[in-house]
Amino acid sequence: MKNIVACILLVWIADSHAAPLRVGVAGLTHTHVHWILGRPDHGDIQIVGIAEPNKALAKRFLEQHGLPMSLLFDSLEEMIEKTKPEAVTAFGSIYEHLAVVKACAPRGIHVMVEKPLAVSLDHARQMQALAKKHNIQLLTNYETTWYATNHKAHEMVEQNQLGKLRKVVVHDGHEGPKEIGVNSEFLEWLTDPELNGGGAVIDFGCYGANLITWLTNGQRPTSVVAVLQQLKPDVYPNVDDEATIVVEYPGMQGIIQASWNWPFSRKDMEVYGATGYVFSDNRTKLRIRLKGETEERTEALSELQNPYDDPFALLAAVVQKKISLPAYDLSSLENNLIVMEILDAALQSARTGKKVILK
Repeated sequence: MKNIVACILLVWIADSHAAPLRVGVAGLTHTHVHWILGRPDHGDIQIVGIAEPNKALAKRFLEQHGLPMSLLFDSLEEMIEKTKPEAVTAFGSIYEHLAVVKACAPRGIHVMVEKPLAVSLDHARQMQALAKKHNIQLLTNYETTWYATNHKAHEMVEQNQLGKLRKVVVHDGHEGPKEIGVNSEFLEWLTDPELNGGGAVIDFGCYGANLITWLTNGQRPTSVVAVLQQLKPDVYPNVDDEATIVVEYPGMQGIIQASWNWPFSRKDMEVYGATGYVFSDNRTKLRIRLKGETEERTEALSELQNPYDDPFALLAAVVQKKISLPAYDLSSLENNLIVMEILDAALQSARTGKKVILK
């Protein structure tokens, strides 16, 4: 027994002293990049290079976070060749995700993109083919992946505490990117239908599709219906700012409400089963009511534990084979291909005014 404990201790010590994952950053125009630039040094990753042609933007962000300009390169190819990253995180436009994978996959470099996976289903399938051909990890990062409440809700569904799953309603969004004051470099592509693929439907519709796919263990919906609107055409003339997507499954439905018109920022979820419900109000507050209970109860949860509390800790753990992602995990390629099918069908439904049947 002592030998076993000693072996476990040695493995833990060796693991804790593993070299940090060498990470390159592709683009700075997605302001979620502050997540990695301003991240405390936990010893698990090392930023070895940043590819961004906009020198003024790069200078502003790197100075803000106390990072040296020596990390900066004009192009992704130059950054890869000179710094030899093991993984690259993509923080440019959604349209650029495919180009990042095209540059990285043949070199065996793993990739994590900001949500959603791709600008279109066609791009997503090309990225999938490249990832499989070159045997790389291709992960997608969502803020809501790191919410303890969502993981508790998933656990309750898996343990059948709510009975048969009947309905999932997901609300995501804020007052609008211009209204909340996103920087001009982000706003420029976020409101471009070619570079972003759409407006609120893409920016926030992906969250609900991701969570519902996870809760249903990777089921593909049988149909998708969507209504997209421009409630502020003077502000967002080229893309939708309001989206409702209904995804139908055998025995249940999902409702995804994505908006740039909420009176405040929100990312919350309601999960209803035949015998109970659980609401994720935010990352740590849950509301629950089960059959037989006379009133709703509230739970306050602690944050998730490393490496499940942070996208870059998870990226390092997956690439270094410390953990394996379950099938249809929130960050997984399998899940996010279904997300892209749902978003593609939603755009088609909104264009035609018809329900889209997924074969």
